Amino acid sequence: MFALVVVLIGVVGVLTLAMRRAPLWQWALLALVVALLSRVVTAPGLAIDLFSWWTLVALLPAIVLRLLCITPIRRAALTGPAYGLVKSILPRVSRTEQEALDAGTVGWDAELFSGKPHWDKLLNIRKVTLTAEEQAFLDGPVNTVCSMIDDWDTRHNRADLTPEVWAFLKERGFLGMLIGKEHGGLGFSAQAQSQVVSKVASRSVAAGITVMVPNSLGPGELLEKYGTAEQKAKYLHRLAKGQEVPCFALTGPHAGSDAAGMRDVGVVTHEMVDGKKTLGVKLSFDKRYITLAPVATLVGLAFNLRDPDHLLGDETNIGITLALIPADYPGVEIGRRHYPARSAFMNGPIKGKNIFIPMDYLIGGTQYAGQGWRMLMECLSTGRAISLPAIGTVSIKHALRVTSAYARIRRQFGIAVGIMEGVAEPLSRMVRSAYTFEAARGLTASMVDEGQKPAVISALLKYRTTDAMRDRVNDALDIHGGRAVQDGPSNYLFSGYMTTPVAITVEGANILTRTLITFAQGALRAHPYLYTEIEAAQNKDRKAGLAAFDTAFSGHISFMLRNMVGSVLHAVSFGAFASRPDKTAPEMAKWFRQLARYSQSFALVGDWTVAFLGGDLKRKQRLSGRMADILSDLYLISAVLKRYEDEGRVAEDTALVDAIVRDHLFAIEQSFAGVFANFPNPVLRWLMRFLVFPLGRHRKPASDRETYRFVRAVLRPGTFRDRLTMGTYVTMDPKDITGVLEDAMIKVTKAEDAEAKFVRAIKKGIVERRLDRDAITDAVDAQVITEAEAAVLRLADQATDRVIKVDDFDFDELAAKQLSRHEEPADRAAE
Repeated sequence: MFALVVVLIGVVGVLTLAMRRAPLWQWALLALVVALLSRVVTAPGLAIDLFSWWTLVALLPAIVLRLLCITPIRRAALTGPAYGLVKSILPRVSRTEQEALDAGTVGWDAELFSGKPHWDKLLNIRKVTLTAEEQAFLDGPVNTVCSMIDDWDTRHNRADLTPEVWAFLKERGFLGMLIGKEHGGLGFSAQAQSQVVSKVASRSVAAGITVMVPNSLGPGELLEKYGTAEQKAKYLHRLAKGQEVPCFALTGPHAGSDAAGMRDVGVVTHEMVDGKKTLGVKLSFDKRYITLAPVATLVGLAFNLRDPDHLLGDETNIGITLALIPADYPGVEIGRRHYPARSAFMNGPIKGKNIFIPMDYLIGGTQYAGQGWRMLMECLSTGRAISLPAIGTVSIKHALRVTSAYARIRRQFGIAVGIMEGVAEPLSRMVRSAYTFEAARGLTASMVDEGQKPAVISALLKYRTTDAMRDRVNDALDIHGGRAVQDGPSNYLFSGYMTTPVAITVEGANILTRTLITFAQGALRAHPYLYTEIEAAQNKDRKAGLAAFDTAFSGHISFMLRNMVGSVLHAVSFGAFASRPDKTAPEMAKWFRQLARYSQSFALVGDWTVAFLGGDLKRKQRLSGRMADILSDLYLISAVLKRYEDEGRVAEDTALVDAIVRDHLFAIEQSFAGVFANFPNPVLRWLMRFLVFPLGRHRKPASDRETYRFVRAVLRPGTFRDRLTMGTYVTMDPKDITGVLEDAMIKVTKAEDAEAKFVRAIKKGIVERRLDRDAITDAVDAQVITEAEAAVLRLADQATDRVIKVDDFDFDELAAKQLSRHEEPADRAAE
């Protein structure tokens, strides 16, 4: 019996110390206590011979652990050999990789990687708020420009915004929202920029992209952060007022995601300029896919700078450098337009051959020569957090807004199509996505406003939001059926559908963002010890490197032990003892605990994946992609729970949040299962599966009954539908492309009682819907409905006819602008 007590003391002690991440001396003390107690059990009576071999064996773990507490011994026996091994096998981090890692900041992503999130770091992030000035801009100029845009005319007739819209965007500062007021810009927050881009994109994706690009990765932000005083004075005011239209040229034919393979080159040299010997750069470059290039007046450019004559210093290959060049500068060739997915936003190639530019064209001057990749990564980590999540999220919300109306208005088999379970299924996905990605968009923009540069979060949010955008727009098209595929002036979905591949592709193609960037970069930047260990291993000063490695490695071991114990304990208790915020809503406490539980499991599996695979992680992209999915699901759950808290715990949203979290927890378990099934080491594969799922996987997604309730709620005008689709441009004008839906939905809802009577009469054969008779008049004559009800029903019928009407064209109308096979454009023939 006493032996069992000793074993129990040992097990409880190990679990407690592991969970507390106790220092090494406490482990030594536990080993000593257990050794002495075990000798009491095994020794005759209570006498313990301290010098017997059995006592020494029992005390050996305590002795070893106590010796390891002595720093010189620990470094000589444990961390020193480990340091040497890591140093020998660790691949050298390239300069561009190092700069990408150094760019940006870590925040909530680090908490998820830690396995023990501190809830205040999530819940204390500022709520989604706008200043009075920003709100007035959204309610005023943004609504005005949305009302000015005819998307069919923009994309079909002009392949461009109208001159009036261009002028309005420039004059009202849309292209300079991020530029500070001291330079004539609007100086808006990231939250405001995100919401402006969102609302404009809900009217026209091409217009949204036009507004997005100058306020994302572009010369304006680069000048604000790195420009010389002279460059700021020369350009920022003009950019803010729309007197300059900027573009930024990064991607080339041979260097898309692989920026290190960039072939564009600049060589430091002297040339005679206006009779003076001038130090500058001779540039040759070839760029493509550059948004706003065809209309740009100012070109930002990334290239590799070389200094073979050492005119700037000792370095020959200085590295990626950024320059700002007027578009009409001699030798700059703005090419013909690209036509990305037949979208109307301006996009095209830029070239130059042996162009000489003075040194003051380098952004930040020679001080920032060679630092271009870091500059770009820091700007991209914030710009990517604002831009594409805004467009992706509002595309989901716009699809839900118009589809919920259409599904209520459109009737088949005597009922609104949205009530049918087959239609309700994709519509319910749209509801859940709209709430989820608006939560993530708002949270991430708030992080930027607090000064964070969330490189990892912006990457995962970009790929998840735009993937969801593609899926939900497809859902919307499925529900609309033929109404969605007949393109024309009244089609409010097809433009977004065509442009979806653009969002998937730009700012890091989703495939590579998911499989190469999100988890791999996150594991290095957000892991509590790994980055420090790598830095220590690459330190040229071995003594300093070993000291730093010793501290990090010791912490890493305790981190690993806690993850193992915490993962299995939370799994067998179903997260009952995991942490939760002190002041959270009681109905959400269980979900915070589950978030903590799966964060613990993610920390364990992520740590072992990186430790075992090492440099092979870049090649094991399917595993890396699944780990990225787990991280992104954890982040989306975090955003949803925070939104619920920030919006005042709206009771109407409680069931929706429950369903969303269930879906993501189910997805997390599926991703873990995929990692375990394909992990290359069978021992670790089995051990990880046991530690994470000792009782098996048990999560299930939201049920059909739950999700159907959301659909019924969104099929009616009201606060629930408005909250899910907030930030989209809404008009009640029945002559407008989407206003016709809002008008009809209200009229159809108002006619519900009369419609119910009318439908029952049809089913009973009292009246009949025929083109040669007025069924509503027949219903009045049969005393099925009153004259007043008939009037309401007629208005609903007329509005419905306007909604379901599709466009048609004269036989030659669509072909009128097309060229014959042998005909060439006049400008090409003149070349």
